Amino acid sequence: MNSDLIELITSDDSATRNVSLEATCNGKPSSWYEQETAALDAFRRRCDNLYHRVRALFFLSALHRYHWPSVLDATQGRLPYDGFSHLLERRFHESIDVFLARLRADGPSDAVCSALASAYRQLAFQTLADQVRHSVRTFVG
Repeated sequence: MNSDLIELITSDDSATRNVSLEATCNGKPSSWYEQETAALDAFRRRCDNLYHRVRALFFLSALHRYHWPSVLDATQGRLPYDGFSHLLERRFHESIDVFLARLRADGPSDAVCSALASAYRQLAFQTLADQVRHSVRTFVG
């Protein structure tokens, strides 16, 4: 899949890599966000590069928190209890899967976007913390 945002993350060209997320999202319709977030989520799941994976997670968080809701009609949404429960118990992968299923079933809403933004952000920090723990444990000294 050809993705504008994956290109921003993986580009070897610093001019492309340093384009702001806001500039890339400016004027895009809701359908673009749907396609890009799906592509980014698939990318972060299969990516072995820590930098790329964490950057994708923070892009997903920002897209769901700030950019996508700004082009949506004001809608009320319902959050699945199990997704919220997973989020509170720091099971971010599971909460993301539940919230994405709700997004696919009911379409985007402020509530689901907010929940996904929170889960992606916390997963990004957990991913970084896990890497630090791994590095500290493997360092002799």
